[in-house]
Amino acid sequence: MSLEKISTEKAPAAIGPYSQAIRAGEFLFASGQIPINPATGAVEAEGIEAQAEQVMKNIGAILEAAGTDYAHVVKTTCFLAEMGDFAAFNAVYEKYFTGKPARSCVAVKKLPKDVLCEVEVTAYLGA
Repeated sequence: MSLEKISTEKAPAAIGPYSQAIRAGEFLFASGQIPINPATGAVEAEGIEAQAEQVMKNIGAILEAAGTDYAHVVKTTCFLAEMGDFAAFNAVYEKYFTGKPARSCVAVKKLPKDVLCEVEVTAYLGA
């Protein structure tokens, strides 16, 4: 099986020793995305809704770079700084993940750059 790094300038560059995403056979494994504006490299969005929207835009850009879209996502892992943001986060999430992929959602003590949410995805690229 060949591995291919997926990268796009339309999503934030990796801020550590990792790739934005890796295509492994018929699957895409995308690193967690936080609400960094790729044009500025800064977290500009405030509040859970605005931050979740930026996260979804970043995920969409990576999916597009891999030649796929939200409809092919089979699993997400969502990290929230506050479980109290669960309902507001879900309101944004459900606009993008209309196919209702499998999901885990947990509250964590702290996220990079003190953001409110992070999401990673796995997509199926096969027929």
